[in-house]
Amino acid sequence: MWIDELTSGDERRVRELLLAVREADGRPEVDVDGPLPSEFRGGPHLLADVDGELVGYAHLDTGGDSFGRQVGELFVHPAHRRQGHGTAMVESLVVKAAAEPDKLRVWAHGDHPAAARIAEHSGLTRARELLVLHAEATDGSLWPEPVPRAGITLRTFVPGQDEQAVIDVNARAFDWHPEQGSLTVDELRAEEAEAWFDPQGFFVAVDASDKVVGFHWTKVHPADPNEGGGGRRVGEVYVVGVDPGAQGGGLGRALTLAGLRYLRGQGVGQVILYVEGDNTAALALYERLGFTRYAVDVQYAR
Repeated sequence: MWIDELTSGDERRVRELLLAVREADGRPEVDVDGPLPSEFRGGPHLLADVDGELVGYAHLDTGGDSFGRQVGELFVHPAHRRQGHGTAMVESLVVKAAAEPDKLRVWAHGDHPAAARIAEHSGLTRARELLVLHAEATDGSLWPEPVPRAGITLRTFVPGQDEQAVIDVNARAFDWHPEQGSLTVDELRAEEAEAWFDPQGFFVAVDASDKVVGFHWTKVHPADPNEGGGGRRVGEVYVVGVDPGAQGGGLGRALTLAGLRYLRGQGVGQVILYVEGDNTAALALYERLGFTRYAVDVQYAR
C-alpha cells in the first residue's frame, strides 16, 4: 500500500523493520528513536504487509536527484526474504514512477546477488556503482602531517560564516554528481543541527585572501553492528571538495590527510568513505592512503 505520509504508528513499524535490516546488513543508518533518516522523508512510502506484519518498506524520492531522476530505496525484513516480496516491491516502484519510467533509479545497498536477480527480472540494468572503502585508523605511517601548497592555509569551519563559501565550492566541485552537487545552505545548516556535527572535524582550505577553495567534512558514526572490535566507533571521510580552479598541487590530499588525522585523534577504529566506482583519480589517492574496497552500492535503471 502506497501512502503519502507516515503516521506515528507507521513510522514505528518502519523503524523496527529498518533496524532489523541494519542488524543483518549493517545499513541503513537508523536510530532507535528520533526522526527517520532524511532520505526517507518526503515522497510516497510503500508498506508491504502480510497478515498484518510489515515485511517490506520502500520510499520513492519524487523530488529526484540533481538530474531530475526519481530515486527509490526498498528493504525486505531479513525474516521474510526469498519469498518474492522484493520483486513485487520493485514492480510497484516501477508502476509508481510510470509517468517517467526512464528516469527511475533504484538503490541496491550491498550489491547482493538477490538484488541483481530481482533487477534483471524487473527489466532494470546496472547504471552506477558507489564503492565503500575502509581503512584501519591505527597505523599513522600512511597519514603524515598535511602540507598544503604555498599560499594555502587549512583551518576549521566557522558556523555562521563559512556556509555560503563552502556551498559555492561544493556546487562547482560536484556539478556532475547526482546528489552532492545540489546541496544548499539551508541543508548544510540543518546538518549543523545534527548531534554528530562537529566543526572541529570540518576543515576548509583558504587562499591568501581567506577565500575558501576546498573543504573536508568528516563524520563519526557509532560502531557497525557487522564489525567486530568491541564497539569501535567508525569515522567517515564524509565529503572532500576542491574548487576546480584550485585543483592540482596536492590540495585534495592535504585536506584528506587533515581529516584522517582528526578522526584518528577521536579514537575511531576504522575510517570509511564512499566514492564513485569510475572516479579513478580519487580511487588512486585513497588506495595510497591505505583504503581498500569493503562494499558496493548499486543503482539500477530502466
